Amino acid sequence: MEGLMAHAGADKLTREQLGVILPPEPTDTFKPIGHADLVQQVIEGLSFRHINVVRDEYAVSEDGMKLFGVMDLEAGMDGARYSLGIRNANDKSMRLGLTVGYRVFVCDNMAFHGDFTPVLAKHSKHFVLADAIDIGLGRMQRNFEPMRKQIEGWRQSQLTDDQAKLIIYRAFVEGDLEAPKHLVRAVHDHYFDPQYPEFQPRTIWSLTNAFTTALKTLDPVPQFKATAKLGQFFAALN
Repeated sequence: MEGLMAHAGADKLTREQLGVILPPEPTDTFKPIGHADLVQQVIEGLSFRHINVVRDEYAVSEDGMKLFGVMDLEAGMDGARYSLGIRNANDKSMRLGLTVGYRVFVCDNMAFHGDFTPVLAKHSKHFVLADAIDIGLGRMQRNFEPMRKQIEGWRQSQLTDDQAKLIIYRAFVEGDLEAPKHLVRAVHDHYFDPQYPEFQPRTIWSLTNAFTTALKTLDPVPQFKATAKLGQFFAALN
């Protein structure tokens, strides 16, 4: 992935720039979380677990209320690196959540293993950010090995051309994947005419990378949402 692209409705920011986005004032029932505070707590929580961040990038909504981010971690597997996805919203539109993912070295594509897992019920006045992050990172770390095994399984799973076309059909025509339908041609072309030799084998792994390559063209927020659903979609094929 070429980074979180900033288009209409979202801005790409560095970790330092997040500090200028101040959260709204808390109420009796809602406790906003500063985006910079959240990121710092996650990085500290990872450090406590001896996991280093080697790359991070963030996108916020136009009003600054929603945050999506990716932290690439030092840990990984052959040809890919584990990533952590984070989201936050101070407008009550969604819960604070974390998800584990991977980034492929050769094409710099990123996908999440599954949808964002809420790390708390709501931004309540009794919410303790450090405790919530500790719970979320524990869930994330427990997904490392299952994700590695799943990716290895995808690399070994051969597909006929008809099977690949059926999966693409299910994703976009039948709507099993929450992603814009206009990407169907791009996914087809990236799979059957791959840019990199690593994805010449006709496998589920090559097909997942065709999807992630196509999703790179989306704006940051829909890109995050679609890549978070992608892992679930492919896991359901097993």
